[in-house]
Amino acid sequence: MITANQLRAARALLNIDQRQMAELAGLSVPTIQRMEASDGVVRGNVDSLMKLVAALDGAGIELINPGGASTSGGRGVRLREHVTKPKTSVKTKTKPKPSSPRALERAR
Repeated sequence: MITANQLRAARALLNIDQRQMAELAGLSVPTIQRMEASDGVVRGNVDSLMKLVAALDGAGIELINPGGASTSGGRGVRLREHVTKPKTSVKTKTKPKPSSPRALERAR
């Protein structure tokens, strides 16, 4: 289980926004927004929750549940040591191909 507060804290540790979190987990931005707006434990379909937790784990986030190894108890998140920033898909801009010989001439 993960709470909305844990999700927001995990994003802060990773220094990513909701869009990047959605890309990392393979979910939509509105899904991430709904999860973060939850009161307490995040609700969603099992597949979405599994994708989210797996993405956080892959990015180096450890979820601390009540009774877990923590000095003061309670829920939380922790960033494992030696973790690089998660890679999200980056769209690159490509130049459109000129369609006519005249356009080709102008492109040069």
